[in-house]
Amino acid sequence: MKPLTILIGALGGDGGGVLCDWIVAAAQSQGLGVQATQIPGVAQRTGATTYYLEVMPAGARISATSVLALNPAMGEVDVALATELLEAGRMIFNGFVTPDRTTLIASTHRVLAIGERMAMGDGSFDVGRLLRAVKERSRAQILFDMDQAAEESGGVINAVLLGALAGSGKLPIPDGAFEAAIRHSGKSIDTNLAAFAFGRGHARGELEQAVREHRKRQTAVQGAEDLIERARRTLPVASLDIVEEGIRRLTSYQDRRYATLYLDRLDTIHALGSGELLREVARHLAVRMSFEDVIRVAQAKTSAERMMRVRAEVRAKDHEPLAITEHFKPGIEEIAAVLPPSIAKRLLGWGERTGRLGKTYFSMQVRTTTILGFARLRLVAGLRWWRPRTSRYVAEQTEIERWLGQIRAASPLGIDLAREIAESARLIKGYGDTHKRGLGNYRRIADEVIAPALAGRLTPRAAADAVANARVAALADPEGESLSRTLTAIAGATSPLKQAAE
Repeated sequence: MKPLTILIGALGGDGGGVLCDWIVAAAQSQGLGVQATQIPGVAQRTGATTYYLEVMPAGARISATSVLALNPAMGEVDVALATELLEAGRMIFNGFVTPDRTTLIASTHRVLAIGERMAMGDGSFDVGRLLRAVKERSRAQILFDMDQAAEESGGVINAVLLGALAGSGKLPIPDGAFEAAIRHSGKSIDTNLAAFAFGRGHARGELEQAVREHRKRQTAVQGAEDLIERARRTLPVASLDIVEEGIRRLTSYQDRRYATLYLDRLDTIHALGSGELLREVARHLAVRMSFEDVIRVAQAKTSAERMMRVRAEVRAKDHEPLAITEHFKPGIEEIAAVLPPSIAKRLLGWGERTGRLGKTYFSMQVRTTTILGFARLRLVAGLRWWRPRTSRYVAEQTEIERWLGQIRAASPLGIDLAREIAESARLIKGYGDTHKRGLGNYRRIADEVIAPALAGRLTPRAAADAVANARVAALADPEGESLSRTLTAIAGATSPLKQAAE
């Protein structure tokens, strides 16, 4: 007659407290004894927002002699629920999720922590590592993107998570009791019930085929279904999840011709014979080819998905007006980036001669919830057709081809070296000063480390280590001092080999 133990890990604003209340109300409606402890945190990561429940099995009653815990014990949790993937990892790290007992129900989407956002490059935690830990350290798993499910169903993530819990069958509570709890709360009943049904269907596998069909239709609308089929015929299965997402991303970003170029470039990497290298290059290449420019920013700022997300974040009801003011501060370089190369070169030259480059910016505030403000940004977003004629596009394609050429040249020397060169793409991101600083660091590494490595001045193993050390140094220090010290040390290590060769 031991109680069923449930641990919920949530971020602030995910509705973990409401989820806990729903479970309590559903259990009590079935005459089950239940006890809950809520420990709200003060922020997304600085405070653990956790909720712990113990539910007595059917037929058992809480009496004066019953003892129920207020806090979870390591290795004593039956069901763990997480509204975000890293929160699932945190519960695993703390020892609450165990392979002999725990069913883990978690969303696979990510909300980056402050440390991840502050990194110079891609500082996000390795999702693959998280998923491996989830599958190795829990007895059973129910995993899907609950944030996306909430968006598609029109509800919120806590209702989706409740539906997944109901669909797991781990509680002796019928679906109707959970639905009654949602109705009794009296808040957004219809949308929460829809989200509950969506989560329950996912947990029971009822929506997998529907989701696959939806994505297939979405890809067909974009005109890229044949490209997906081409990838499935020619590329390894282990890389297809990344490649297919890259095709969809680049078709939406530019057009199907651009996505075809993506596949053509990957074919040259596939010919090198390493599936692991292909997967890494596919991931970084998709990001590099969808570089951030003012056209892309305008697309993102005016997308319907973003408007829905903002309304959800500020909890605006359907009948409540919402005003959004976008702040822009383009400089001479950002303006030059969307001009033809010849004109951009003259504008940048003028900026350097007058000392305005990097110092002159044009501050703008645009209200995208007004007709005029929205139309201004949509006009810029509609310049996708112009993008291939811009100086930024030409420069990016040149840099991408240089990077791919280095990877191909490194492959005969060692796959480890080729993979480290591919990973160096993490340095290049964003636009404006962030992009300029990252690209500058990458070029220093390419000239002072990668080029000598390809010339044979280091053994393949030492060359791979040198590239990795330089990349880590550049990511760790935005001012470049750590990178300078590392490059000096690498140059000192290569000089004896150079003298011997001479």
